[in-house]
Amino acid sequence: MAAGAPRIFVSHLSGIAVFDPAGDQVGRVRDLVVMLRVARKPPRVLGLVVELTTRRRIFLPMTRVTGIESGQVITTGVVNVRRFEQRPTERLVFGELLDRRVTLAETGEEVTVLDLSVQQLPARRDWEIDKVFVRKGRKGGAFRRNKGETLTVEWSGVTGFSVEEQGQGAENLLATFEQLRPADLANVLHHLSAKRRAEVAAALDDDRLADVLEELPEDDQIEILGKLKEERAADVLEAMDPDDAADLLGELPEADKERLLSLMQPDDAADMRRLMAYEEHTAGGLMTTEPIVLRPDATVADALARIRNPDLSPAHAAQIYVCRPPEETPTGKYLGTVHFQRLLRDPPYTLVGSILDDDLQPLEPDAALPVVAGFFAAYDMVAAPVVDDSGALLGAVTVDDVLDHMLPDDWRETEYHLDETTGEVAADGA
Repeated sequence: MAAGAPRIFVSHLSGIAVFDPAGDQVGRVRDLVVMLRVARKPPRVLGLVVELTTRRRIFLPMTRVTGIESGQVITTGVVNVRRFEQRPTERLVFGELLDRRVTLAETGEEVTVLDLSVQQLPARRDWEIDKVFVRKGRKGGAFRRNKGETLTVEWSGVTGFSVEEQGQGAENLLATFEQLRPADLANVLHHLSAKRRAEVAAALDDDRLADVLEELPEDDQIEILGKLKEERAADVLEAMDPDDAADLLGELPEADKERLLSLMQPDDAADMRRLMAYEEHTAGGLMTTEPIVLRPDATVADALARIRNPDLSPAHAAQIYVCRPPEETPTGKYLGTVHFQRLLRDPPYTLVGSILDDDLQPLEPDAALPVVAGFFAAYDMVAAPVVDDSGALLGAVTVDDVLDHMLPDDWRETEYHLDETTGEVAADGA
């Protein structure tokens, strides 16, 4: 549903078909999974519970939903078929929120929730519940006709849902820190007790936990991963940047590492094994295997569409890599790069093969960390290609990965402040 489109009432989603991009039916919607928030903020819609033709119920994240229209849900085509398991911070809309007795904030009158509406936030892939359709008077089923006045109110116009009213715990803590950046949330987790840290990690969704794990010290990463169920640990590793996941896997005992790799999707596991074959402090060990790769006959419009992906970090979105097929790493012959600033200067129909920069020599996979750092400093780069002897693009190194490996092991423990006298940034105690 595009921004500005009419809102969708959840009762209209019950049982509708879910299709992949090719038009094949994946299953049917059986529920919506939401996370309640503090201060009466509208809940985030995390995803859908989809029943496959085999009767197995799986979780489909909203990030995998490309459209909800004409009585059907369209997905990216990539679904995880592991059985859905509800987490402590999650609420099921049909199972827990509909037919619930809540209170109108303005009048204090008790009403029954008949329906809820969801809406996609502008310019984002996040969805949230924004309206509540309620009936005054005696309690009745969510889809049953009952006497009594009905009205639609804002989510903030009712009480009885919010996490403050459900007691303290990991759920309330998560809601409180929902707006934190992954690095800041990682800092919070690092200073929690081991028990509390495990509770919060278990309640985070896979993508959020993956982002946070990437920012945690190695000991915390291993501890948290070890307390997850193995299937979920594999899912979280798949959601991490390949280079970070490979570094984490490399620290695990061989038996644990192989068991997790066996649970991952074959393509993801293959990427992990390829990255772990390189020494950690080399270009091959630092690189991600998922840069933006396009063929030379792709257009500037194609490239701009790819770098607009909100899941990409600024460094990964800084440039595209032009290669002969295949476009998955290791690619065909690497031809050159195109920086996003160049993309902004050329007409949309321009072929990227005609504007690429092929003068800069790429990094070799066994280039040591000091060599990689010198390369970034000398050429003012934020990302650089890694190419093997045959000319195939293996991946790309970003400047944040270089910094992570050059800073002291305990750099996350250091608090920095601005010295107002000198204008310089200094570490506490320095």
